[in-house]
Amino acid sequence: MEGWSKLQSSLANLNLGQSANRLAKGFNSSVQATRERLGQVAPDEITELPQGMHAHSLLPKYKDLEAQVEALRIAHQTILRVTKAFESETYDYPSQIQESVAELGANITRGVTNFAANNLKGTNLPAPSPAAAPVAQHKTLPHALGRAASTAASTLVGAPGGNDDRLGQALAEYAGAWEKIAHARVQHDETIAHGFLAPWQQTLQTSINVAVKARQAVRVSRLELDSAKQTLKNASPSKQEHARLEVENGEDDLVQKTEVAITLMKAVLDNPESIKNLNELVKAQLQFYSYAAEALSAVQGEIEELSVAAEGDYRKSRDH
Repeated sequence: MEGWSKLQSSLANLNLGQSANRLAKGFNSSVQATRERLGQVAPDEITELPQGMHAHSLLPKYKDLEAQVEALRIAHQTILRVTKAFESETYDYPSQIQESVAELGANITRGVTNFAANNLKGTNLPAPSPAAAPVAQHKTLPHALGRAASTAASTLVGAPGGNDDRLGQALAEYAGAWEKIAHARVQHDETIAHGFLAPWQQTLQTSINVAVKARQAVRVSRLELDSAKQTLKNASPSKQEHARLEVENGEDDLVQKTEVAITLMKAVLDNPESIKNLNELVKAQLQFYSYAAEALSAVQGEIEELSVAAEGDYRKSRDH
């Protein structure tokens, strides 16, 4: 037991020593970064990042890779900022807000009615009949156009003497086209969500962010190295050897982290996944708009015939 206690104590001291060393390095790095930002460090005292492990390496320069990865990250965020709208089906139908408020009021009224129907049974008070919940409706512009045209057509055709109302017939045709387009619109959004948005966000959150963190690790390592060089420069004779070892360790650490960062950055830049994802987005949009154009083209011919007939009847009535 005594030996185990000594071992625990030694490990605790070692961990405390490592933690203190990390804290000291972190503090020194912050000081170094601040001095550089304030222009208190000469350019020749800032370590140039190595290009690669070998002098004859054909890898792009580290700074070029950094700039390319940053551009890739910004490009992903820029597209995602807009295309995330496809995750909510109401993106093209602002009026859904008013509809949702009206539905909320109706739900509250139905809830009160059903509560009364269930709790007034067996009492002398009249119990209302339970109200059934309405069928959920999609809140997209195609669905709304289809519903509105269908309602308008029913209103016109259902009016006295309105069975032959051409506008009602045209609206019914229009409603039929938008009902088909609305179904395609739901499929369009689902395809984009799974084929584009999910993998696009995954790339941003994983491989791109991993490369960014590797870059950050290089920056921290470089700051630690330059801080160690400043310490060596100002070290007393008794601390020269320790300070020199810290610089050597810092140089090794920087080379290692730079090589890791270069590998990760090249991997994310060479990955074709993003352009494949973009192709899936375009395919989904092309399929939807082609189908919508076909549906509207078909119904437009029928509505044009009704329009020509209505205009002919109108001119005849004016001539008489």
